[in-house]
Amino acid sequence: MSFKSRGIESPSSNHSKSNSVVTRNWAILLCLGSFCAGLLFTNRMWTVPEPEAKGITRTAGNENQRLSLVSDGCDPTLKSIKREPKDIMGEVTKTHHAIQTLDKTISNLEMELAAAKATQESILNGSPISDNVKVNESTKKRKYLMVVGVNTAFSSRKRRDSVRATWMPQGEKRKKMEEEKGIITRFVIGHSATSGGILDRAIEAEDNKHGDFLRLDHVEGYLELSAKTKIYFATAVALWDADFYIKVDDDVHVNIATLGTTLARHRSKPRVYIGCMKSGPVLAQKGVRYHEPEHWKFGEEGNKYFRHATGQLYAVSKDLATYISINQHVLHKFANEDVSLGAWFIGLDVEHIDDRRLCCGTPPDCEWKAQAGNVCVASFDWSCSGICKSADRIKEVHQRCGEGENALWSATF
Repeated sequence: MSFKSRGIESPSSNHSKSNSVVTRNWAILLCLGSFCAGLLFTNRMWTVPEPEAKGITRTAGNENQRLSLVSDGCDPTLKSIKREPKDIMGEVTKTHHAIQTLDKTISNLEMELAAAKATQESILNGSPISDNVKVNESTKKRKYLMVVGVNTAFSSRKRRDSVRATWMPQGEKRKKMEEEKGIITRFVIGHSATSGGILDRAIEAEDNKHGDFLRLDHVEGYLELSAKTKIYFATAVALWDADFYIKVDDDVHVNIATLGTTLARHRSKPRVYIGCMKSGPVLAQKGVRYHEPEHWKFGEEGNKYFRHATGQLYAVSKDLATYISINQHVLHKFANEDVSLGAWFIGLDVEHIDDRRLCCGTPPDCEWKAQAGNVCVASFDWSCSGICKSADRIKEVHQRCGEGENALWSATF
């Protein structure tokens, strides 16, 4: 008889029943544990700080609004820009000024570097510039308003004396003008064909007496004026750090304070070329004054030159003087010095300033203008390309058209 038939459970059946109970209990516990863990995990995931939740909701809302507005062509950003055009213009102006300032700074740095190279080259080449540079070390570091180079010749002693007696201060006054006003004035001359000859010794004696010469490494000659101009600017920019460099003839009357005031107005401009601009005919006929051997380069016969400053007086800013210094070996020389200077600036970003006060006539022209309160910078006779018989007449011009001695010492540049 089997155990089952007797109603008695076998041991193996008891064991399996207990196992099933244990398994069910563990399953229930596992389910409860999973449920609790799920609740805990879900709460941690969805519990977000209130501000952030609000921020998310607000951002989502804002994005929806923005998309809606943009789709309708009503972007609030665009609206605000349209509402405030002055702000945009202000920003554009500030950016423009910043770019201009940066451009000027870079230009100044480039010019200073070029000037330093020019000085180094002149010293290495053994030119007289090296001797002048050694004279006064502080001169190189001092900043001046302008250097006025008075172009002169060996035969012009009387003209030089008349200039010294009128518009060019001498002795202590000249030193005071350099120190207080930042104005350098020198007679500019080279050497004779026979260096160390009687002509050179005469200039050396005159310089020992007055100390107002700038000697150039250049052989003097009327047909060499273009070369002299190049060497003058190269020498002057190596010796003195100035805002402007001026060339003037020794038969022209100059009001030095008025010249300084006029140039100071253009101080902020990097590349300026100032003078009485003209455009005279190109003279092809041989034997006439101002004949241009290279007239064919300017087109057909009867053509005129490009605009350039008349040679009696003109001024260039520092970077243009430095440009001439650096490129002097490749700058072409035409027969006329003022034409040559104008040609060197063709193709450059240079501002030509035509100021007619730099070419007034002699009395009564300059006198009338002075009485009207418009004092001339320079006065001369066009018929003579200077003051006719200047050694005798410049004193009269100075008395009638001069600005007065006090004008220089009271001027601020």
